[in-house]
Amino acid sequence: MKIAMVAPEKLPVPGNGSVEISILGIARELALRHEVTIISRDMHSLPAKEQLEGITIRRVPSSSPDRYIQAVIRLLKENSFDLIQVDNRPRCLARIKRSLPDTPAVLFLHSLTFAQPGPARLALLRQADCIAVNSLSLRDRLGRRFPSVKHLMNVIPLGADLTRFVPALSDGTNSRPSERSQPFSVLYVGRLIPGKGVDILIRAVALVQQKVDVQLIIAGKGPQVYVRKLRLLARKLGIRSSFLGQIAHEQIHHLYRAADCLVCPSQMHEAFGLVNVEAMASGLPVIASDNGGIREIIESGSSGYLVSPYDKPQPFTACLQKLARDPKLATSLGKAGRAIAVNQFGWSRTAMHLEAAYTRLIRQ
Repeated sequence: MKIAMVAPEKLPVPGNGSVEISILGIARELALRHEVTIISRDMHSLPAKEQLEGITIRRVPSSSPDRYIQAVIRLLKENSFDLIQVDNRPRCLARIKRSLPDTPAVLFLHSLTFAQPGPARLALLRQADCIAVNSLSLRDRLGRRFPSVKHLMNVIPLGADLTRFVPALSDGTNSRPSERSQPFSVLYVGRLIPGKGVDILIRAVALVQQKVDVQLIIAGKGPQVYVRKLRLLARKLGIRSSFLGQIAHEQIHHLYRAADCLVCPSQMHEAFGLVNVEAMASGLPVIASDNGGIREIIESGSSGYLVSPYDKPQPFTACLQKLARDPKLATSLGKAGRAIAVNQFGWSRTAMHLEAAYTRLIRQ
């Protein structure tokens, strides 16, 4: 197949967000068997056309959503694609479908953000020939909002690069801090915005610190005012913390290998939660909010812990103390998580499910 994958207008590929990571991870696998072109926004530091691991990346002007869509449609018309996938932008897909009505078009939704209730949004969703969603939780929520298009929805779980995200020691590099005389190292990876619950994690670590030697590592960026509030809170509570800012995704696996556990304390609906899969693939036990699609990834008590209620620090504290005091338990959970990631959450599996959906559309 000749496949075009259209990234959102604000997100360059390669990139550090879960949508860009997913597009590239899936494209790498599809490119082993198909001709894949990613269409992304232009960037001064990146060429307008690039070959990357068998994928063609085309970058077009993106000064506004309308200009981006127009440029994407021009490029699509200049080429002949068997199928077009648009990630997270129903309006973009609808415009493309009106311009190229005979080409099957898949809308891959990664969250509820661009599928707010209302007849206008429903009209856009109806333009898709197939709607891929990354979890049962997202499908159920979208199905309640838009029951008339639920039959178009296919659940396509995301994945991780299982050759890069590997447990410490398995590649002969570094060992976990818990295997040395160092503090128990708690990792957070993600955006620093109020809905992610980082403030709750900071308070949880402060409680853990009263009984266990612990440090908190925070990787991610957010609004400066909010990040400043988080830093002040950590300082006020006297916890040992490192705010690393945005770490390039191609380097993030080193952080997972150096930590003892990952915490995902999200307070808003998480359709999937890619960081949880990456941590599990890295052999890390995960403590996460019992929320949305996260509960489809983690088997609580087996590969990590699902926390409920998750709007208070104490439940996170209890799980952290368990792991910090029992390295064998942490290792056992990490091994189980790695096994689940290998069996269920590789990009090859994601691509296989998408290929099946693509094939059904093309054969119709």
